[in-house]
Amino acid sequence: MDGTTDPAPHDWGPFGRPLFNDASSRALSRVGVVDVGSNSVRLVVFDGAARSPAYFYNEKIMCALGQGLAETGRLNPQGRIRALNALRRFQKLADGMGIAPLTAVATAAMREAEDGAEFQALIEAETGLKLWVIDGEEEARLSAQGVLLGWPGSYGLVCDIGGASMELAEIAGGIVGRRVTSPLGPLKLNAVPGGKKGRKAHIKTILEGLAETLGPQKNRLFLVGGSWRAIARIDMERRGYPLHVLHEYRMSAKSISATIDYIRQNDPDELRARCGVSAARMDLVPLACEVLKAVVKTFHPRDIAVSSYGIREGMLYEQMPQSLRDRDPLIESCYFAEAKDARIPGFGKQLYNFILPLFKSAPLERKRLIKAACLLHDVSWRAHPDYRAEVCFDNATRANLGGLKHSERVFLGLALLHRYSNKREGTRFEPMFRLLDEAAIHQAEIVGKAMRFGAMLWLQRDAPMGEMRWFPKKKVLELHLTESAGALYGEVAEARFMSLAASLGAQTDVRIKG
Repeated sequence: MDGTTDPAPHDWGPFGRPLFNDASSRALSRVGVVDVGSNSVRLVVFDGAARSPAYFYNEKIMCALGQGLAETGRLNPQGRIRALNALRRFQKLADGMGIAPLTAVATAAMREAEDGAEFQALIEAETGLKLWVIDGEEEARLSAQGVLLGWPGSYGLVCDIGGASMELAEIAGGIVGRRVTSPLGPLKLNAVPGGKKGRKAHIKTILEGLAETLGPQKNRLFLVGGSWRAIARIDMERRGYPLHVLHEYRMSAKSISATIDYIRQNDPDELRARCGVSAARMDLVPLACEVLKAVVKTFHPRDIAVSSYGIREGMLYEQMPQSLRDRDPLIESCYFAEAKDARIPGFGKQLYNFILPLFKSAPLERKRLIKAACLLHDVSWRAHPDYRAEVCFDNATRANLGGLKHSERVFLGLALLHRYSNKREGTRFEPMFRLLDEAAIHQAEIVGKAMRFGAMLWLQRDAPMGEMRWFPKKKVLELHLTESAGALYGEVAEARFMSLAASLGAQTDVRIKG
């Protein structure tokens, strides 16, 4: 498959079964994926919205299967023991969750080791897991599709680093283009003779060959892989960045250079403790820094973004029919959350249509966030009233939501905070507000207060509420309510409407049909 068309009924890949029988369905049946990498073995169980699956369960064991592979040609003996034990555990977990059989893929170490096929057979005999060993170009393609799951229609160069290899794939308009693999994983670089100088020459030679194959790649660079994420965590620490979400975190070439210097100047143990990086991962970070510095110098990307999505998500994307791929992952996640957790599922769309006249001139990107906020406006009702505003903000800024820049996460969180609270001052979230300008902060407040008022007008599903009319030049906010909705316009509703008007600096005109 080329990743661009609807999968044929007979082509279900490692899953051995179709995951998306109904393209119109919003829910994904729970599915478990195991990734046997050169450095780690991970189990992820996906659940939730079909277009934007959430992590129901996520566990990683650092096994270092590829350690010493360059010298011996064989898998790390201790790594084999740890990996086999991890896979036994994962299979047992899958049985307990009722999601067997697991789908398992393996990458560079397993495909290159002399004893890879023998270990593959042992795994199947001991655990029942059928392991799919994929080649480098397939690894690159699946990683790129994982990026597309979170960034539909994106363009640039996907760079996926593992323990024993590094893959590159170009994406444009939702399609995976040329792709290449290389031996630039940190575990292999340790074996390059000549120390740092020898590694630098080695990395440069390989990257020049990759660049010749791929051609100019000056758009966005998407970073996939644990070593890149560790560097991003350290970049956040150095910058004092307020939102500790790696997915969609942005860096520049200048920032990466400064962080590489910062890593070199700090004690590794102290640094990893501050940043929450494991000792095994931290050991690889200096080598990964050498590769990243050379990648940036070779391709001169416009900007750099971290992706938490990779091979595992790419395997799900592989099976999605095009009609499902074309949906907005953010909005699909919000529809799913509303259907699962809201008190009146379906009211979010009514609420969006009710408050939309306040934002007629807003760009589509902002209206998308407003729609997401309306769909999520009631999913946290179970939280204690004193903490609902905080819970809403936390959910929006830290939840597994695809297709959101960090500034958009904060806008969404702030709008939902104001759904339950008129004030934002004095919260522990204030440092994050600096990711927005004053105009965006003010608009998020208006969205929240509009939802706070509109939520008072609950009627039967699809019953007409009336409408708001906003005249920004005259600074007049009109409220036209149906007779049924008018009966809901009590003292609290009126106070919330006046609070909204105050944020708009507006005079009010309320009309209720008799």
